[in-house]
Amino acid sequence: MRVELGTNVIPSAEALEEIKAASDGAVCIFDGIVRNNTRGRQTLFLDYEAYEEMALSQMRSLAAEALNKFSIRDVTLLHRLGRLEVGETSVLIVVASAHRAAAFDACRWLIDTLKKTVPIWKKEYFADGAVWAAGEPFPDELGVAKETRE
Repeated sequence: MRVELGTNVIPSAEALEEIKAASDGAVCIFDGIVRNNTRGRQTLFLDYEAYEEMALSQMRSLAAEALNKFSIRDVTLLHRLGRLEVGETSVLIVVASAHRAAAFDACRWLIDTLKKTVPIWKKEYFADGAVWAAGEPFPDELGVAKETRE
């Protein structure tokens, strides 16, 4: 399990390669990147802030919970803070598992739960102003199957 929170560029390719193991049949990746617009407004950049000690603790708990809740072997959960430009990775989740369904379900659960519960805040800077953004979790009505480890 690898969990990190910081201002360094997230090493996506490195994280993918280091999590793979011979027993894995699937690795699922969520690479959250800064897009150039939000709801029709041109995004210039984002600024992420966090209650760092609590956020890191909660991220570790989420990764551990995912390992117990889903049939997965390993998790990488990395989140960046500070100013991020369009195209940069803000959050990277990598889940390794013997089977794809568990990897997909755990990956989706991790990003949705992180956005709802971890004290990380995003300020979006637009060409016409700035706002603190609320997370956009996966709609409950499109929920995923819950798989437990035996």
